[in-house]
Amino acid sequence: MTPSLLLFCAVAFSTSLMAANNNSKNPPQRITYNKDVAPILHNRCVECHRTGEVAPMTLTTYREVRPWAKAIKDRVLSRAMPPWFADPAHGRFENDRYMPRQELDTIAAWVDAGAPEGDPKDLRALPKYEEGWAIGKPDVVLSLEQEVDVAATGVIAYQNYTVSTNFTEDKWVQASEIRPGNRGVVHHVIVYIQEPGAAEGARPGLGREKLSGWAPGEQPKFYPDGVAKRIKAGSKLVFQMHYTPNGKPAKDRSYIGLVFAKEPVKQRALTGLAVNATFVIPPGAANHEVRSSWTAKEDVRIVDLMPHMHLRGKDFEYKVVYPDGREEIVLSVPKYDFNWQLLYRPKDGIKLPKGARLDCVAHFDNSPNNKHNPDPAKEVKWGPQTWEEMMIGWFDYVVETPAQVAER
Repeated sequence: MTPSLLLFCAVAFSTSLMAANNNSKNPPQRITYNKDVAPILHNRCVECHRTGEVAPMTLTTYREVRPWAKAIKDRVLSRAMPPWFADPAHGRFENDRYMPRQELDTIAAWVDAGAPEGDPKDLRALPKYEEGWAIGKPDVVLSLEQEVDVAATGVIAYQNYTVSTNFTEDKWVQASEIRPGNRGVVHHVIVYIQEPGAAEGARPGLGREKLSGWAPGEQPKFYPDGVAKRIKAGSKLVFQMHYTPNGKPAKDRSYIGLVFAKEPVKQRALTGLAVNATFVIPPGAANHEVRSSWTAKEDVRIVDLMPHMHLRGKDFEYKVVYPDGREEIVLSVPKYDFNWQLLYRPKDGIKLPKGARLDCVAHFDNSPNNKHNPDPAKEVKWGPQTWEEMMIGWFDYVVETPAQVAER
């Protein structure tokens, strides 16, 4: 062996020995619930997985989480949980639930290691929630004025119930949350503002504007600082109730909580929609396309987006077409899920100059391959019931003018 080869071997051995010694002094840290997993669950899951909320189990302590460890791993790796359907290639959202790979790997490694609890000193405090609410303690709670009797069977048309606010001055709502009184029979709720002097039963746009909505999976409404929805003094609220009988007589008294703006409101939140109510989906069609559009009549900024379809809904896309012809996809939902009516809040909003067009493109699966399809042999049109269809691109926006609040 040559002197140079001997020197190379000696250096290599020395380097390996040093690395081994360093590894023995600094072994890989063990992933534990208290240190690594709890922060992820607190941030991604506890919103729903806590007492009184919609999730079927609570995940607020190690004792609660441990029996579900393998199921949690399976659900997050498949991206079934937490529910989030926006394609990460288009847009950034402040309420994003999309788990990055690092969090997925942490949960998987923790479960594979036997789901150890770890040192109690490493556990961070659980986020503080107001019991029964996601928006914090409401400034006011308004409920249906009487209990509603819901029949055990049959088809129930939408019901509208008017509730007095008794507001003697204009109120600016920063956040709102609808709570169904009986989740077993309440399919959805939309609460509209009926301004003073508006005719009873007026359609939205004729003295009635959407305040908030609730459907399976829909999050409460939050507006950015300086933005709020106005309820004029003397207004009433109209609860549009969609009940679905479950085989037993039931009662419901749904309600809404409102949090008022604590700082001066600079911009009034308005609700828009790009809707198509004239479509016809042929029997058996696996990828039927439906389009709708809305054009900005002035400079606006969109603060949230919420696509809405029923059981045949397959995918949904919002695209902005600017006056200069440039196009930008601002939200793509490639796998729409009727059981999770999610709201998407773009970071910093989406600015549309006057004349820009918001195009919505949806596809419907009316084929036998859609396991949720009520009847693939039927032609499908717009209708209020679940076995019919809708195509609505909901969104909330503000007008980008300094005098907007005073003018409207």
